[in-house]
Amino acid sequence: MMDHIKRGLIVLLLATLLPFAAHAVQPDEMLPDAAQEKRARSISAGLRCLVCQNQSIDDSDAPLARDLRLIVRERIKAGDNDAAVVDYVVARYGDYVLLKPPFNTSTLILWASPLLLLLGGIWLGRKVMRPAGTAEPAAPLDAEEQARLEEILGRGSVERSEKSDS
Repeated sequence: MMDHIKRGLIVLLLATLLPFAAHAVQPDEMLPDAAQEKRARSISAGLRCLVCQNQSIDDSDAPLARDLRLIVRERIKAGDNDAAVVDYVVARYGDYVLLKPPFNTSTLILWASPLLLLLGGIWLGRKVMRPAGTAEPAAPLDAEEQARLEEILGRGSVERSEKSDS
């Protein structure tokens, strides 16, 4: 009985991990030279698919990812080194196409956003968790205000007693 459970868990784990092992590169895209294809795969793994959520162009089935894979392979066939291929793609699509963008002024908000979100969460948490009874106590009434209050309260009780007598 325990073996069936273990086998089931292993099958479930493998089925869960299987999509991560799949690559979207089609056979007609591959370069005939194995060394060039290896370079293309290495470069593609660092480039983001612009229509997918944080997926490399090597793993994406999107038509734009295919176009980017073909561009990478064309640049490699043209004799560009790895840095020149990446620079070519970045020049056309911007730093966003990189899965690991560089730290510069245009990507500052990208790098700073986790810290800003953390600080904002701490500030909000402190504001929400502050005890409700932290307000200052009211100042005591002076003699004039106390007399006025007694006058108001005195009239109210006289008026109520007159109404109840009628």
